[in-house]
This record gives sequence, structure tokens and C-alpha cells, in this order.
Amino acid sequence: MKNTASFLLALAATAVLFSSTARAAGDPAAGEKIFPRLCGGCHQVGPDARPGFGPQLNGIIGRPAGTSANYVYSEAMKNSGKTWDRDTLTAYLKDPKGVVPGTRMIFWGLSDEEKIDNLLAYLQSFSAEKQ
Repeated sequence: MKNTASFLLALAATAVLFSSTARAAGDPAAGEKIFPRLCGGCHQVGPDARPGFGPQLNGIIGRPAGTSANYVYSEAMKNSGKTWDRDTLTAYLKDPKGVVPGTRMIFWGLSDEEKIDNLLAYLQSFSAEKQ
């Protein structure tokens, strides 16, 4: 009985671990479809990406906020002390002005976790070398 309970507990913990890992990974192909609609009006990615209304997003994951070349950031972004990782970007995509008060980013926020995960998976496919 004790072994069965331990086995069931381990099985449940493994299921939770794998389901949250799968969700966190996202689908880059789905993110590629979402990007032009939600982000593409201001941001670019890829080998020819340039800053526009917003900075280019190659290598965004792991990059300190306000440091992309050839883009003039708000003082709020430059002084935010943020480094963009999945958690910070998730929070920022949900509430940009809440995460970096004073940001110039004009975005209402995105509450759909799956879309955020997909966008981040897509952005993660563009390394800093493509800047």
C-alpha cells in the first residue's frame, strides 16, 4: 500500500512537471503566425531586422533591457534594471506599463498564456548573432 501511494505521488509529480514544461516551451510556428499581428507593426526579427517604432527583437531573451543597438529607449526602459528572460517577458507582455512604468511601448497587454509561450518560443529562435 505504501509503495502504491509513493508510486502514485511520483506519477502525479511527473505529470505536473511535464505538463508545465511542455506549456512553457511553446510552439514557435504558432508564435510566427501571431508575431506579425501583435508585434510586427513595431518590431522586427530575423537577419535583416532593424529597429522601427520599437527595437528589433533578435536575441531578446537574455538581453538587458534598453540595450539593443540603434534604438533610442525611454529613460524608464534604460534604467529598469531588467534582463529579459521568459518570466520577465511574460510579465511584460501581460502588463508592460506595470513591469516598466514609464515605458513608451503602446501595447494593451496579452493575457493568453499559450499565445505568450508561443511568441516567446518564436522569439527564442532568433539569436543575438542575427542582430
